[in-house]
Amino acid sequence: MSLVGEGPVSRFFRLIRFSHTIFALPFALGALVVAANGLPSLRTFLLIVFCMVFARTAAMLFNRLVDWSLDQRNPRTASRHLLISKSAAQVLLVLSSAGFVGSAAAINQLTFLLAPVALAMIFFYSLTKRFTSATHFFLGLALAIAPVGAWIAQTGRVDLAPIVLAAGVICWVAGFDLIYATQDYDFDRREGIRSLVVKLGIPRSLRLAQVLHLLTFAALIGFGFAAKLGAVYYYAMLIVAAALFYEHKTATKLDLIGINRAFFQSNAFVSAVFLLAVCVDRLS
Repeated sequence: MSLVGEGPVSRFFRLIRFSHTIFALPFALGALVVAANGLPSLRTFLLIVFCMVFARTAAMLFNRLVDWSLDQRNPRTASRHLLISKSAAQVLLVLSSAGFVGSAAAINQLTFLLAPVALAMIFFYSLTKRFTSATHFFLGLALAIAPVGAWIAQTGRVDLAPIVLAAGVICWVAGFDLIYATQDYDFDRREGIRSLVVKLGIPRSLRLAQVLHLLTFAALIGFGFAAKLGAVYYYAMLIVAAALFYEHKTATKLDLIGINRAFFQSNAFVSAVFLLAVCVDRLS
């Protein structure tokens, strides 16, 4: 990984994988549109986007700091510590955490009260690989907070629909993270890192990922019923199913470049189709 010609902002975005914010944001915005039964206010929309960006930035910085020495020993992540100094990452972690809490406080009292809980949950994921093989599900839980939080931001309460959607997000993230983790199988086994891929082996892990994505599809259909969405939404879910099928077909080849391409393209596509389907249903 060459750093020649890269500015500090570009290096920072690479460190926190800023482009991957696209995975969870559409589910939060979709939940927001459904909760508002149309367009939310611009203020609420912007505050939720701020919350999402600040929370994910804080989570990624915490993860990088916790795994700082571990990442240096992993060939896939060995250059991460060159992107930014450790002290700068610590300062930015504090600032992004404060930004998240401040944005949540500006929405309503409940989001403010729950903000520290949400931060604790997303930080906790980074520690789970040290004591459980179910770390992929904790990552899913960390991202599943987004649609529930967006719903609370709009309505001030929790309903069945965002809970069903959150369950789908947990299965979706755990499934694609299992696929992604196959890249680190040898390193994780050598370092004694707890991972379902190490525990189950690659073939069984890929089969589990398939089951999880079937559950994701079921949960997205369930969300449609709970939110009383129309036919367009359900037709769009067939496109989601096709994207997930493509991801798993690519994963079975165990091709590193193919896995990375399918990981980003398929999952970004899934979340984008979901958001588009919800918007067409609620805004047309």
